[in-house]
Amino acid sequence: MSFRATVKKFIPRSLFSKIEPWGHLGEAVIFNLINGFPAKGLNVIGVTGTNGKTSTAFMIHHMLHAAGYKVGLMTTVGYGVGNDIRPQIEHMTTMQVPQLLKRIKELKKQGAQWLVLETTSHALGQNRVWGIPFSIAVMTNVTHEHLDYHGSFERYRAAKRKLFKLCDRNRKGLRTGVINADDARAPLFQSAISHSLTYGVNSGDLRAQDVKMTSGGTTYTASIGDQSYNITCRLPGSFNVYNSLAAVGVGKVLGLGKEQIEQGVASLQSVEGRMMNINEGQDFQLIVDYAHTPDSFEKLFGDLTPVLKGRLLVMFGSAGRRDITKREVQGELAGEYANEVIITEEDDRDENGGEILEQIAKGAEKAGKTRDQDLFLVHDRAEAINFVISRAKTGDTVLLLGKGHEKNIERAHGFDPWDEVATARQVLRKIKSLNGISNTPQV
Repeated sequence: MSFRATVKKFIPRSLFSKIEPWGHLGEAVIFNLINGFPAKGLNVIGVTGTNGKTSTAFMIHHMLHAAGYKVGLMTTVGYGVGNDIRPQIEHMTTMQVPQLLKRIKELKKQGAQWLVLETTSHALGQNRVWGIPFSIAVMTNVTHEHLDYHGSFERYRAAKRKLFKLCDRNRKGLRTGVINADDARAPLFQSAISHSLTYGVNSGDLRAQDVKMTSGGTTYTASIGDQSYNITCRLPGSFNVYNSLAAVGVGKVLGLGKEQIEQGVASLQSVEGRMMNINEGQDFQLIVDYAHTPDSFEKLFGDLTPVLKGRLLVMFGSAGRRDITKREVQGELAGEYANEVIITEEDDRDENGGEILEQIAKGAEKAGKTRDQDLFLVHDRAEAINFVISRAKTGDTVLLLGKGHEKNIERAHGFDPWDEVATARQVLRKIKSLNGISNTPQV
């Protein structure tokens, strides 16, 4: 057991939550001093928010790389410089201070002058990003998440807002916030920084107009003043209109040209585990996505259901030792939108997995779903994937939600290897083999 875990075991949670940030701050100060402040000289773009952080960070990174910037990337999914992006295997986004600083040193050695850093509320609240010079701060949205740790929505929001305060203190940086104007908390974030550029569909300095969505992506015109951009975003969903708008906003702040912004956003083909189509020649659509909050569920289902030709089958779970209040809400949302709901494990940790499933099922039943007819509880995630795929018919859409890119699954005994995409592909290929169809994947 780690020192932190040992201390946490013997100190009341209310007291631990108060002293923990100071411990991390001390750690950040010490390790920055020892390592000579590794982030010094970097221009850092911090991306925070409840949903969309990873996709937004990837879009910004691709845009800057295409424009000739020597830019690094650190996100939930991967890290690296330029086209050399390696998978992130740690089970957290913004890692602990020693590893974070080590990675930053690696990226600088590879020539990075800019860094796009996905920045979580945990890292901000715990002072883990102290000593990192943020030049631009991006807010995607702030909705219901991580209240198990922060204790209240106000504290969660305040942790996110801290990124903008840190950015505003960087006298050598651009000190600019790129903020989602359609989020009700936008004014609060604007008040934390000297300069801001807001974006949105309904409001903001930068507006998306003439939005046309398909299952393969979105096109729209982004306008600000007398300047307009013809944007093609290859990631589907209305939420990716916002994510790509944030990237356009960053490009505008940096002074990129019209073609640099347009081509940069369009250059991103996909992000692992983010609205990722898995095609092994089956006659139905299978999508893997990281959606795991009520807000992301509602947006995802709302975007998909109007364009579906067949049924919608949804498989998901909810993490143990995390915000339990969202479980029933997610179950109810899935029950309202999906034809069939399959509830499974996500990361039970040391919580009773069966109880988690029952809490989610309560919401699905509230929405009218019936056990063993259109509501199924299959605890083992691999079995659940096999089950939901076996029920898919021609023209249906299957959603595997909650794990996305993650390479492990956390159970009571610890971490086990996990790969959602590989597991889904394996099941699809097995079905094709049993049906006597060629096992050659289709693109």
